[in-house]
Amino acid sequence: MTGTLIGVGLGPGDPDLMTLKAARAISAADVVAYPALPDTDSFARSIAADLIRPDAHEIVIEVPMTKAREPAQAAYDLGADRIAEALEAGGNVAVLCEGDPFFYGSFMYLHARLADRFPVEVIPGITSVSAGAARAAAPLTARNEVLTVLPGPLDSDTLAARISDADSIVIMKVGRHLARIRDVLAAQGLSDRAVYIERATLSAERILPLAQAPDPAPYFSLILVTKGSDPWL
Repeated sequence: MTGTLIGVGLGPGDPDLMTLKAARAISAADVVAYPALPDTDSFARSIAADLIRPDAHEIVIEVPMTKAREPAQAAYDLGADRIAEALEAGGNVAVLCEGDPFFYGSFMYLHARLADRFPVEVIPGITSVSAGAARAAAPLTARNEVLTVLPGPLDSDTLAARISDADSIVIMKVGRHLARIRDVLAAQGLSDRAVYIERATLSAERILPLAQAPDPAPYFSLILVTKGSDPWL
């Protein structure tokens, strides 16, 4: 019998926002795997550190942050091979994933490589979208409004078209794209309806009007925009 591959959503960063099921899975896992940038500590591991068993085997998947897809794909190939060895030996492997495993989550790349060979369980987590809205006290959608989630690296014309068609917008992966995104929102008269949030739920959290957001922004940042097109009060 093989072990089970468990994709564990850790939530946005505050360990208290992990689900009970996630905490139980990490505490019981024979093997814990997680991504990390080369030569840096893993953010995912830092969230779950107090739950990892002292005798658990740890697999670090070093994923380079580059525009090119090939280095990251090679890292996930290697990580999947190491996880497969542990699963074939009969151990359950908990793969730690910030936020939710299937919402821009790193776990999906391992799932694609392993799900046809091993039992899989996916434990959902609180996304940065929900955490950001809660921390900013900014309701995302109401009544018949449609929420649109957009990645910041989209080109400006595509962003503008998607924002124009949307009722409520979340822009993820802001980073070095902040100035360009700010210009797109300003052109549609939405600057005053936009809230910038970085590192939601962490000690370094900042919530600012978009006009005051730092440029460039850190990777863990997002922008919430609500048009109020369907008044609910």
